[in-house]
Amino acid sequence: MRIDKFISESGIASRKEASAAAKRGGVIVNGRVVKDLSEHIDPEKAEVSYLGEIIEYQKYVYILLNKPEGYVSATEDTALPVVTELLPERLRKRELFPVGRLDRDTVGVMLLTNNGPLAHRLLAPKRHVEKRYYFKCAEPLAPFAEDAFKNGVTLADGYECKSAEIIPDPDRLGGVIVLTEGKYHQIKRMIAALDNRVTYLERITFACLPIAPLPKRGEWRYLTEEEAEYIEALG
Repeated sequence: MRIDKFISESGIASRKEASAAAKRGGVIVNGRVVKDLSEHIDPEKAEVSYLGEIIEYQKYVYILLNKPEGYVSATEDTALPVVTELLPERLRKRELFPVGRLDRDTVGVMLLTNNGPLAHRLLAPKRHVEKRYYFKCAEPLAPFAEDAFKNGVTLADGYECKSAEIIPDPDRLGGVIVLTEGKYHQIKRMIAALDNRVTYLERITFACLPIAPLPKRGEWRYLTEEEAEYIEALG
């Protein structure tokens, strides 16, 4: 890997910034000042120092975000704030993106990464990755709701959802829904098919996540080693 690419992928500086720093003697590789950043190194073995800071190489980054209301599950939007804006600049330079989508008004667990192949696998229908949501609704759930979800709810456009689970609260004004697919506005549309309306929606788990505690709303953390290993094995 080129040294400038190594530095830029670390998120510590852009290639342009790294080049300028190198000209001032600010890049040291294995104890040697390097000014030509087109040189190649083994990222797993080389010790690279940028402006006195040792760079820890990490090819893939995994972030667990507790998404707040009002943010769009995207990396850019012309009118609305996006979830990546909740991350520091050094991480935004790593070109992270959300794995899957949550509606603008839906909150909760979201995985962000730069591992495109893993994200694709986690979202593939054949993987049956489980997602759990807590919801509240406008009216008590119909008595047949559990069977309807188990048998597959038919949406207004005729789409037949896969078998899912709904676990109502005692008052049936909310509960937990477990899905293995993720169609556009799916839970809202499933509840609407039962002549009801979702008033609150929060994703509480995505695959195995979180194993460790979830950050506060609007905050983030790196996946723990256990979580990262689990999610990579799952994908």
